[in-house]
Amino acid sequence: MPGSVEIIFRTFTAFILLWVFVHLLGKQTIAQRTYHLYIASITMGTIAGNLAFNIKIKFLYFILAMIIMGAVVFILNLVAVRNPRFGKWIAGEPVALIQNGQILEESMQRMGYSLDSLKQALRGKDIFHFDEVECAILEINGSLSVLKKTQYQNTTKQDLAIRSSAGTIPIEMVYDGKILYENLSKQTYDDEWLMAELKKRNLSVIDISYAVVGTKGNLSIDLFRDQINVRP
Repeated sequence: MPGSVEIIFRTFTAFILLWVFVHLLGKQTIAQRTYHLYIASITMGTIAGNLAFNIKIKFLYFILAMIIMGAVVFILNLVAVRNPRFGKWIAGEPVALIQNGQILEESMQRMGYSLDSLKQALRGKDIFHFDEVECAILEINGSLSVLKKTQYQNTTKQDLAIRSSAGTIPIEMVYDGKILYENLSKQTYDDEWLMAELKKRNLSVIDISYAVVGTKGNLSIDLFRDQINVRP
């Protein structure tokens, strides 16, 4: 086989093997969320790169190496999921860098995480002062999760005791002459409310092709017989 043809064949094979590797081990492989997945991604990439152009090494050796690496990672994933104690050793575990508003210098030294790195990560969360932080945790994938102190947290409707409006998006109540009880159960409406609304219009469920509650709580109805919208 000519060298150029062999390289083309090897490149396509490397791509397919990596594609299979990612699909079998899940999307977390792409994110490299754990130690062993990070190492596996680098190793598999190196093997695939050599498979594509290093024609001095036998093709079969590369295939064998990728299969072994894939099997090792798959087994480690199973162990990490089924045994939390070993999972912490395999995948690592989150580490608190700030707790109760205090910087944990010992944890930062153990992780090799500098104060400048912490400041940079906090700025990425729109936080420019340590005084705003109640808790900061360095996650397994290297990202920083931050909980602000109460006085610096964004105000919510619950904080202001503001009740949300009855509906934020249109809700289907009836379709093809049948009540959609699943939608009713997820909202503040019930079948009694629906039947009362229909009674006001001298209608029954079997007359309705489509009924929906709008964002303001108004009921819009589409009838089978003449397709006229009836609105309150």
